[in-house]
Amino acid sequence: MRCPFCGNPDTQVKDSRPTEDNTAIRRRRVCPDCGGRFTTFERVQLRELTVIKRNGRRVPFDRDKLARSVQVALRKRSVAPDRVERMINGIVRQLESSGDSEVHSERIGHLVLEGLLGLDEVAYVRFASVYRNFDNTEDFKTVLTELGGEADDGDERS
Repeated sequence: MRCPFCGNPDTQVKDSRPTEDNTAIRRRRVCPDCGGRFTTFERVQLRELTVIKRNGRRVPFDRDKLARSVQVALRKRSVAPDRVERMINGIVRQLESSGDSEVHSERIGHLVLEGLLGLDEVAYVRFASVYRNFDNTEDFKTVLTELGGEADDGDERS
């Protein structure tokens, strides 16, 4: 593993242990040249996945991009990081074990919405507004009605 500080291609593993949910190996590494210390994570990848975008373009699946999208939806929300990680791991596991090497981006978005609904309704609405490309407040009202919330015009205040 290349050192992120000095670029040395030969770093040493000082400690390895499984993550709390046993889906990855956490490795503490040190660079013999600069002394820099850093952590890497090693995960099982069952197959290479290709995402088919809405415009037909094909791109390699990127777990980090999925995680960033979820984090944007969850920004400033109090959801435990281990719950978020379990959700992301579950989505990746479903995609990898589906038997298909290509997956449509809509499928990924649907799985994220399902996961966010169980984590945080505000994050669900945030993600849905981008995923479903909301144009106006009526789109938000529709989603809030789907969630069972009150989607009134704001005239009545408690």
